[in-house]
Amino acid sequence: MKRSTLLLFLITASFFSAAQNLDSLWKIYNNKNQVDTNRLKAINAIAWSLNTNNPDSAISLAELELQLANQTEQKKYQGAALYLMGLSNANKAQYPKAVDYYFKALKIAEESGNKKGAGACYIAIGIIYRYQLNYTKALEYYLKSLKIREELGDKKGIGDCYSNIGIAYFDKSDYPKALEYYFKAIKIFEEVGYTKSLGGCYTNIGVLYQKQGNFTKALDYHLKALQLKKEVDDKQGVIICFSNIAALYNTLVNYKLALQYSDSCIKLCKEIGDIDDERLAYQNLAITYSKTNRYKEAYETHVKFKELTDSIFNAENSKQLGDMKTRFEVEKKEAELKIKAEAQEAISLEEKKKQLIIIYAVAGVLLLVLVFSLFLFNRFRITQKQKKVIEEQKVLVDVAYEKLHEKNKEVTDSIIYAGRIQNALITSEKYIQSRLSRLIKK
Repeated sequence: MKRSTLLLFLITASFFSAAQNLDSLWKIYNNKNQVDTNRLKAINAIAWSLNTNNPDSAISLAELELQLANQTEQKKYQGAALYLMGLSNANKAQYPKAVDYYFKALKIAEESGNKKGAGACYIAIGIIYRYQLNYTKALEYYLKSLKIREELGDKKGIGDCYSNIGIAYFDKSDYPKALEYYFKAIKIFEEVGYTKSLGGCYTNIGVLYQKQGNFTKALDYHLKALQLKKEVDDKQGVIICFSNIAALYNTLVNYKLALQYSDSCIKLCKEIGDIDDERLAYQNLAITYSKTNRYKEAYETHVKFKELTDSIFNAENSKQLGDMKTRFEVEKKEAELKIKAEAQEAISLEEKKKQLIIIYAVAGVLLLVLVFSLFLFNRFRITQKQKKVIEEQKVLVDVAYEKLHEKNKEVTDSIIYAGRIQNALITSEKYIQSRLSRLIKK
């Protein structure tokens, strides 16, 4: 028995879809004369078209989108690229990486005020937690998304949240709460005419009633779901309904209808190449044949069930080996890039250290020159002051000397004048001696 989870259809609603031909989109992206926004839309659309069947290529393209978005500083497309990386990693069952990218996209959405994008991130994060069987965390993020959808008045988004909240309560075995939110989702989807999701809700309710042993109600909702799935030509949804109804009719001991729905399921599975659901249909059919004592057919259909199971297992192993090889190559490349980046960073740090040493050395020399210059300037000022003082003192000395010279001259002149007067008044010694000599001779 399978049930619809209504999870992945939400994701494309919040960002972009690939509506154009891939060749034309590539031409737009590769044309650098195009407006950056057009190039970003093109590469995003190409990546979206690959995220389910070729998630590795989708991630590579999303990285190109992120690179261009970073260069052109376009937050909207930065968030879209990170979100797509999260979705593609989720499709590869790389849940830790997926949730990491979703949180990065959420941060950008919150910073840029993109509430719709934030709501999409919250529900995507909740889906990852559900895949990891952390139903409490899943419920927490579904409720965060619901709050934003209600603020925006986004009815379809509100219905999506109700449906996922119902699934979270179902996972927690809280069936009354699960039903409450399933019916809330149905009311919204009926209002907006969203038939595809409405069919999914009917399927989930049918599974819940079947789980509780309320088979009549379960059958009623499975048939309602089948009708809606046929209306929208959802072949995968129709297959799920056929499988659920066949299993239920086996439980109700209505083997004729169980056989009929299993045959219809197998036919449609072969038509679209759905091996997984085909094997489950053979399992239902084997039970039907066994209950009706048709043991040969039971054995043959069980063998087919086993063969398809083994083929899926082998294919899954091959895929896992391929994924392991891809992851190994990616991790190897990441390790090489990391080592290269660390080496480059070490070189860069060493260069910075050298530059700092040179800067400090030059700064030290300049500081010494400045200090020495200030010292010389200060000495020059002091010398100039001293010179000025000396010159002023020299002037004073010269003036004093002139005054002293004048006074000396005056004194000398006075002495000479006095001597002249004295010579004029006193008889000379030579004359006196001459007169004495004459007197002696007489």
